[in-house]
Amino acid sequence: MSTKHTHAFQAEVARLLHLVTHSLYSNPDIFLRELVSNASDACDKLRFEALANSALYEDTPNLQIRVTFDKAAKTITITDNGIGMSEAEAIEHLGTIAKSGTAEFLQRLSGDQKQDAQLIGQFGVGFYSGFIVADRIVVESRRAGLPPEQGVRWSSDGSGSFETETITRAARGTSVILHLREDKTEYLSRWRLKSIIGKYSDHISLPILMPKEEWDKDKGEYVLKDEWEQVNAASALWTRPKRDITDEQYIEFYKALAHDDEAPLAWSHSRVEGSTEYTQLLYIPAKAPFDLWNRDKKAGVKLYVQRVFIMDDAEALIPTYLRWVKGVVDSADLPLNVSRELLQENRDVKAIREGNTRRVLSMLEELASRDRLPEGEAWDKLSDEEKAQAQRDAGKYTRFWSEFGLTLKEGLGEDLAHRDRIARLLRFASTHSDAPTVSLADYKARMKPGQQAIYYLTAESLAAARSSPQLEVFRQKGIEVLLLGDRIDEWAMSFLHEFDGTPLRSVAKGAVDLGELQDEAEKKAAEAAAESLKPVLERLRETLKARAKDVRVSTRLVDSPACLVVEDGEYSLQLARLLKAAGQKAPEVKPILEINPNHPLVRKLADAGERFDDYALVLFDQALLAEGGLPEDPAAFVRRVNTLLV
Repeated sequence: MSTKHTHAFQAEVARLLHLVTHSLYSNPDIFLRELVSNASDACDKLRFEALANSALYEDTPNLQIRVTFDKAAKTITITDNGIGMSEAEAIEHLGTIAKSGTAEFLQRLSGDQKQDAQLIGQFGVGFYSGFIVADRIVVESRRAGLPPEQGVRWSSDGSGSFETETITRAARGTSVILHLREDKTEYLSRWRLKSIIGKYSDHISLPILMPKEEWDKDKGEYVLKDEWEQVNAASALWTRPKRDITDEQYIEFYKALAHDDEAPLAWSHSRVEGSTEYTQLLYIPAKAPFDLWNRDKKAGVKLYVQRVFIMDDAEALIPTYLRWVKGVVDSADLPLNVSRELLQENRDVKAIREGNTRRVLSMLEELASRDRLPEGEAWDKLSDEEKAQAQRDAGKYTRFWSEFGLTLKEGLGEDLAHRDRIARLLRFASTHSDAPTVSLADYKARMKPGQQAIYYLTAESLAAARSSPQLEVFRQKGIEVLLLGDRIDEWAMSFLHEFDGTPLRSVAKGAVDLGELQDEAEKKAAEAAAESLKPVLERLRETLKARAKDVRVSTRLVDSPACLVVEDGEYSLQLARLLKAAGQKAPEVKPILEINPNHPLVRKLADAGERFDDYALVLFDQALLAEGGLPEDPAAFVRRVNTLLV
């Protein structure tokens, strides 16, 4: 006789279930898509495990999913003969929300149903969507390979706890039984369930079966027969010819694959032939997953070999900086018993990875080329259909960049072979544009005559970059400077030295050489100032020798008294700070203090007398603050400022 055990859900799951039962999904039909998708995954996993142990098929080698309903009991049942679960697995998989935390999920819930709906699938909580229509869910399961007496029944009303008990179950696999709420009984209809399956799950490669229904003249109604009828096409979507697949089918396949309620920005479906043969169906999502920056999370595309499911997250098939790509790769060449370890070394895998990378970059280039609407004559030449398509595509790349741009920057250091293509896809804010919409090609097209470099500035934030004193001479001369305010920028830009033959130069490194943009009079004035300030410069070098590598007259300052720069090729102060914050050993960086010879504070130094050291240290610490750093001794800085003020 089995004993029931009551378990508490993982902390805060009750709150989530409350949200789900109050229609977190804007479209309640989605529950069937999620549960059928889970059933399909369970069958895929059995097929994979059976490659090594065919006994797991027991006496039923044909995998399938069955959907039934009972009007009298007000239940819908989704049954699969896949891998199934043991009692321990049922507690683990159905009692917690994904493996990554509920806390992050709940922090992102805003109360906006449409927005929250986009999150739910990403957290592996598709099973809980059953509570949208059900006030009680019972799951009966037996893992393939276990004896019938080791089946398990899991049940919950979604109130914060669940019960498990051992049962005898002859059939392997899982049955999910939904006890419908009173206001959801419209789903007790064969036509309704069949139409939902046709819309959302037609691509599932396993047969989805429902009992046949025939009209009974005597009863004057449809009655269910003992025969089963297949209600889906049951051919893997990626194996069909592209001409036979509609955009809606591609989108629905993506939603089921990625557990996303939002359509993708773009997709590409192609068969690659040659030394390596494979089919790829790759999608660019519209929204970044919550765990984009979680290094422990496996990411990658689904891998099939000759239509046999092998693994969910084949990270070897896609580079890390494109980890958000969703899709399927079906190889004709890889062995069926391929493992993650073998994937890392296989030559065919390297070819597939390269092909996938090129394809994704091509999709991004296409999106980028259509991001802005054509203007003037170019717009007038378009047909009405082309205009409508252009309006649909406009802004898609900008949206992509806001969601995934940071990961693309990783590619500058990780993917040397495609660095030039990645560089063309980068977008920046600049002194001419508040929004990050400026490409390197845009910048080059509007460079001033005689300008010999692409100038950029990295800082703690865009606001800090925008107000940096190092921009002053560039603003004065109307020279555009790219502004970078993300933590990865300093590292990423160290791999990008030129673009289309034009060097990239940080305005915070080395002396400013504006070439033809700086006239002779300005150069002579700077030299004269350096000569007249020689005694002050010598004394500043002596006072600041422990902090500054050198002190020199600046050609980049207009309004500020001083700024800090480093030599070309050295670590920037910001990168040193980032390394230190990350717990890594940061090199000792001694900056150069540049002073503005025309600033009253600098001119005052010549007559500072005994207060010279105080002025010098305040000048240095002010420059450090403006650059995003902190004074070595904040209390001493405040003391000196107060002394000079009175």
